[in-house]
Amino acid sequence: MTRRSRISILLLSLLIVAAFLPGLMAGGVWLDTTTVIDALCGISDSTTRFIVLETRLPALVTALMAGAALAVAGLLMQTCFNNPLAGPSIMGISTGASLGVGIILLSMGSVLGVWGRIAMVGGAFIGAAAVLGILLLFSGFVKSSDVLLIIGILIGYLSSSAISLLNFFATDNSVHSFVMWGMGTFAGVGLDSLPLFCGIAIILMVICIPFCKSLNAMLLGARYAESTGVAMQRTRSAILAISGALTAVVTAWCGPIGFLGLVVPHVARMLCGTANHKVLLPATALAGALIGLICQIASVAPSLSTGSILPVNAITPIIGVPIILYVLLNRRKLLYFS
Repeated sequence: MTRRSRISILLLSLLIVAAFLPGLMAGGVWLDTTTVIDALCGISDSTTRFIVLETRLPALVTALMAGAALAVAGLLMQTCFNNPLAGPSIMGISTGASLGVGIILLSMGSVLGVWGRIAMVGGAFIGAAAVLGILLLFSGFVKSSDVLLIIGILIGYLSSSAISLLNFFATDNSVHSFVMWGMGTFAGVGLDSLPLFCGIAIILMVICIPFCKSLNAMLLGARYAESTGVAMQRTRSAILAISGALTAVVTAWCGPIGFLGLVVPHVARMLCGTANHKVLLPATALAGALIGLICQIASVAPSLSTGSILPVNAITPIIGVPIILYVLLNRRKLLYFS
């Protein structure tokens, strides 16, 4: 690991720690530092403890984990497809997961409790897996990554069309539940389901670690990777299955969060100045966690004056679009996929 990479990872870690306390302070009711610390220590009144420990803390932890999971999923997809513009939201993975959740929500009306969340995760995973399966099928004979990207976008449009048809035939209450879920929020994971959400996300991200060597080899081309002993078809399928599972878990609990999976890997690469996945994987997870935190704080900040919380998907494009424009305009200078 180079000195620049170590500094970048340390800086990201410190920024996450620094942003966490303001995240606990911001909301419909502003709490000062002393009040937040008292609530964390359990010596404040019950109302303050509820606000801090049961509302804001789960939302911040969810933002951390969801941001990291989507960022890692995007990194895996960009490497597998050898395309800097690949990502869960662009390749139709998020839309496929949304379709799976839509079938559950619009057919059942609403889901409650841990088992309801498990049903949503299952539906999201099946939808994401279906899109991944189609992409893998096409990747067997479509050699152009740009064409594969277009195919992913078209699959996303088909999934969106299916969701529109489901909305048309569903009841008003079901449509309202699905629309509210689709806006994206990190505040929908309560203390009861937070351990399950975090546990699944952490396990999936840890599983990625042994694939770092294969991912590095894949950057140099399929033939080189195979010459080093990488079973391309099996490895690609496994990696994409992990990325689909990460996307499905986040989508089921938080809604279809856009841009994070597409943008954050580029932020990590530019900070660390390397495409080595042994460095890039933790850096991407940390950068995703930080940007997820920032999005959560920005979404609740207007509630101080308006009492309303912004959808996360209203904030991610503000962060993501400038970075993607930079990547597009400087694609020849970015040597991550050469």
